[in-house]
Amino acid sequence: MRKPDPNVTRRSRYLVAPLLALSMLLMAASGPASAAPDTKPYDDRLLRLSEILGAVHYLRELCGANEGQYWRDRMRDLMDAEGSTALRRAKLTRAFNQGYRSYSRTYNTCSPSAQTAINRFLSEGSELSDGLLKAFPN
Repeated sequence: MRKPDPNVTRRSRYLVAPLLALSMLLMAASGPASAAPDTKPYDDRLLRLSEILGAVHYLRELCGANEGQYWRDRMRDLMDAEGSTALRRAKLTRAFNQGYRSYSRTYNTCSPSAQTAINRFLSEGSELSDGLLKAFPN
């Protein structure tokens, strides 16, 4: 097993702050669950972010990051903020699981390619979080 890349660990912190801020913002903006529609204008970006969280959860563990359930917990935060209906929760869960499974079929060991994928996902996830915060301020 490869030693975790300290640069990836530092970069992962940059995704967390915007993601937590996004979760809080979306929670505050949400009305009662019964009044919330099943679709929102940012759903495509939210589903992509969920998929990224699933892939990062798998790949970081594969590469020895020893973060436990950290990325799954961030997904749970996102679902708490955005999973206002059973259908929305199911869509978010499906996207997370798709990201996880897709990369579990592709990578069995940590490799330079897996490390590159992690870096790209962390960057894209951070951009998505920042973009959502800017596009849908409270």
